[in-house]
Amino acid sequence: MRGRRHHAAVPSWTDTVRFAFQPVVNLTTGGVAALEILARPEAGDILAQARRDPELDGRLAALAIRTAARKETLLPLHVNVFAGTLADLGGLAAMRDAVREAGRLPWEVTVDIGPPYTHVPQHALLEAVAALRGEGFRICADGVGDGDVPLRLLTDLTPELMKLDVSLLTRPAAVGAMRTLCEQLGALLSIEGVETELQCAAAVAAGAQLAQGELFAPPARLPAADVYVPALSPGVASTPPSGPSVRQFVRPAALLPAAASAGQVRALLTGSSDVSGVMLVDSSGIPVRSLHRSRFLLSMSGRYGHALYADRPAAKLGDPPRTVGVDATAWEVLDVVADGERDRTSDDVAVVDRYGRCVGVVRLADLVRALAESRVEEAAGLNPLTRLPGSDAITGEVDRRIADGRVFALSWLDVDHFKQVNDGAGFAAGDELIRAVGRALQHAASEATRVGHIGGDDFLVLADPDTLDLLANSVLDTPWSAGGRIVTLSLATVLCTPGSVSDHRQAAACLAPLKQAAKALNGASWVLGRAGLPGHEIRRGSGAAPRQPSGHRLTG
Repeated sequence: MRGRRHHAAVPSWTDTVRFAFQPVVNLTTGGVAALEILARPEAGDILAQARRDPELDGRLAALAIRTAARKETLLPLHVNVFAGTLADLGGLAAMRDAVREAGRLPWEVTVDIGPPYTHVPQHALLEAVAALRGEGFRICADGVGDGDVPLRLLTDLTPELMKLDVSLLTRPAAVGAMRTLCEQLGALLSIEGVETELQCAAAVAAGAQLAQGELFAPPARLPAADVYVPALSPGVASTPPSGPSVRQFVRPAALLPAAASAGQVRALLTGSSDVSGVMLVDSSGIPVRSLHRSRFLLSMSGRYGHALYADRPAAKLGDPPRTVGVDATAWEVLDVVADGERDRTSDDVAVVDRYGRCVGVVRLADLVRALAESRVEEAAGLNPLTRLPGSDAITGEVDRRIADGRVFALSWLDVDHFKQVNDGAGFAAGDELIRAVGRALQHAASEATRVGHIGGDDFLVLADPDTLDLLANSVLDTPWSAGGRIVTLSLATVLCTPGSVSDHRQAAACLAPLKQAAKALNGASWVLGRAGLPGHEIRRGSGAAPRQPSGHRLTG
């Protein structure tokens, strides 16, 4: 009998790749927002091959999804693909098939698009992104600031998330510019590679909402739901004047189809202690019923609860979902909660995108804690006499508007001869006058106007140019008095256009001579100038230096 020749089995490339999971941490809630799936080749340099071979890269993305499915994690996923792969393969069919086979919804998956972008056909890339986004996938621009992504392409991508390397924290101007761009695009900012508590604190101060790195949890074969997050104060720069964005508080949602049985929901809840509730969604991902953990399990735990409900639709034990848009503020979420039934104040609120699809949930406890902290921070900066913010709040907003390239008007206002008011009418009358001026400024201010009390009788007002006349007339036309003495006010305004000033210090320097000019006038006065140009316009007041030549005359 002839001997049989034995051939050594040729290992498949899939046998040489393992995957690790690294948590993406929400810096506001301290919870895990998602898991990034990282390829870890055990032999060869498959990632270098994938950079040159779109088909291989697409199969890696699909394998990552299937690996996550075997780990039975409920958390949203981040999958890495190269920009060239997406431009070449368009919709990434293999990955989309893997998502469907795993029973995942597209909006639970974020596609992290990484460099290189050189020689990638931008039109094809944008078409592919539009196709994925149309199906519900979320888009992340990875390696921003450390790769070669063109700024114009970055804005055209309009990603839901941008990831910066931790090394950029040593360049605050660059991070600040990216944070401003994120705000304009409605994107979140994430810092990768965080290893120390100082870096974490810097990320929060820079306005980042998400982060990942060895400090929180290293990449691991098993998905980690528990991470270490140091105690941090919320970054002042990341909180807009209208209130923090709901995006900062979004937690992953536990989603099940609308037709899910009560038994399926019970199995999910009892197997995941950190899930506070379940959202039942229709085939489009739109929430139709909300199931609160405690109320649901209480219904199922009664003497006949399981027998009665286990095989019946879980929707019968649910409530209408409470929803807010991704662009809502934390205060708007509180309004939604306050308008509902009292016994539902602890229910999760579904956060939906512009198509109405559930992209996560927010919890009342997270909002209350963050808003309380922000109020403490805000109160520490308020003037005790008028309860108006001090100069730091106004100058910070000035810098934001400069970074945004916005036209704005910065005004200084004070009481003429205030020392004589105090000497003649007394300090109590002087204090009441200052409070009254502060109230008048607030009453006359539009939604985009910021009023600050910087001490004594000095106020700062930051406004849009087209609101200036109404505000000035309202305050200057008011008959003011203290202790029976007639009082007038002086107002100085500098108009700042994009590029005319570099920061709030330069704006204040432009305002200083205008303040002197206004104080030199008789009666209620208003002087207006333009940053970077000589001269000024006298809008109110008399008995001072002559009006500037017509070549320098300004309009509002």
